[in-house]
Amino acid sequence: MLINPLSCTDSYKVSQWPQLPKGIRKASSYLESRGGYFPQVGYMGGTYYNVNYFAKGFTLDNVKEFREDCYLHFRSDKIFNELGFMEMLKKYDGKWPMEIKAVPEGTTFDVSNILLDAENTDPDFPWLVDYMETMLMLQWYPCTVFTLSREIKKVIYQYLLETGTPELVHYKLHDFGFRGSSSIETAAIGGSAHLANFFGTDTMIALQLLKQFYGCRMGGFSIPASQHSTITSWGKEHEVDAMRNMLKKFWNEPFVACVCDSWDTENAARRIWGEQLKGEILEHKGTFVFRPDSGNAVELTIKIMEILGEKFGFTINEKGYKVLDSHVRVIWGDGINYESIKAILENLKIYEWSADNIAFGMGGALLQKIDRDTQRFAFKCSYIEGIDDHGKSWSRDVFKDPITDPGKKSKSGRLKLIGVEGENGITYRTIRQEVTSEKNILRPVFRNGEVLINETLEEIRKRAEQ
Repeated sequence: MLINPLSCTDSYKVSQWPQLPKGIRKASSYLESRGGYFPQVGYMGGTYYNVNYFAKGFTLDNVKEFREDCYLHFRSDKIFNELGFMEMLKKYDGKWPMEIKAVPEGTTFDVSNILLDAENTDPDFPWLVDYMETMLMLQWYPCTVFTLSREIKKVIYQYLLETGTPELVHYKLHDFGFRGSSSIETAAIGGSAHLANFFGTDTMIALQLLKQFYGCRMGGFSIPASQHSTITSWGKEHEVDAMRNMLKKFWNEPFVACVCDSWDTENAARRIWGEQLKGEILEHKGTFVFRPDSGNAVELTIKIMEILGEKFGFTINEKGYKVLDSHVRVIWGDGINYESIKAILENLKIYEWSADNIAFGMGGALLQKIDRDTQRFAFKCSYIEGIDDHGKSWSRDVFKDPITDPGKKSKSGRLKLIGVEGENGITYRTIRQEVTSEKNILRPVFRNGEVLINETLEEIRKRAEQ
């Protein structure tokens, strides 16, 4: 779809330019997570929006088209600020006269702290930041995927630390979310946010985004794997032949995953893998990954571990937990979410199985089963300034504080984020800019059409590890 950048806003934003106070010359707004499912939130995705949308600006043809669209949409020729956009086109050649400051991508902070702020840089266009709110707000999505992925990583890492090998964590959560995403761009944005934490993905379009915008030639990895159609097409009576074919065709691959619930998961583990294919699996150059894809994951995982342990053997690691023979492992990819991962890993620990034995594939719950309210993202104006009819400067804090929902109280003033050293390390607080000379963690990333910071995935991953 060809996108007119002037249309990347909500309809009511088009009508707001004459609604602001007389004499206004500057407006400042910010993005934050007001709370939500997790007590911390990470920042991710800013570079993509800055480069792919904000830096491109707009053209005269965009103004002409949008003028016509607004006339038809509002049934009026008084709503669209055509003169304002034409003046912007004349002065800045269609570049947006605003500055965006943001925390570094890959960093995580307690909720209720600002992650981004934006101001107009030209006093003739104080209405611009509100107009761009919709696009700026969209960053809730990569931030939320990044946060969810990182919180899951913390859970998996803790169980690996207690029962196995923490160094394996980067390959323990695989992105299966492409087909469950609402659009190709959604999958690319969300999939790339996940890859700031993990290295495994089947969402190949995310690799394109990382290559084009984050300087990463290859941002994620995968392995050969079957699906139900490639197993069931052989017929029920030839399930073993379909699985044997997987071994033969990918004999030299370090990992091969095979779906095993087409008919009877436990039979596939005990009879097919544990007896009919046992010799070939043990001769295989790499690891054959058993993928149960239905049933009660918490209960069935233990059954599969016990069967594979009985048939292929296991060792006891230095932490006292069982680790399957290196030729077999398990991946769960059905109905996986934050809660089920914790439940599966806790049950494995109870039955003295190491988290080394299992990986997870997460689909819609990773890229789609979230929304702006998962972390209660908000973008609010906090400060304006201007000149009155007598040429005197004025300024005003802007905020809302609804008595019907105190949780929606917004921040006021020109804001910044600082780190405060304490007994338990650094804590972060959002304060007014004039309160202290402490360095602002937010950095200018975009100004007047120019992207000021464009970091690589490698740099972002280092921050996400902290």
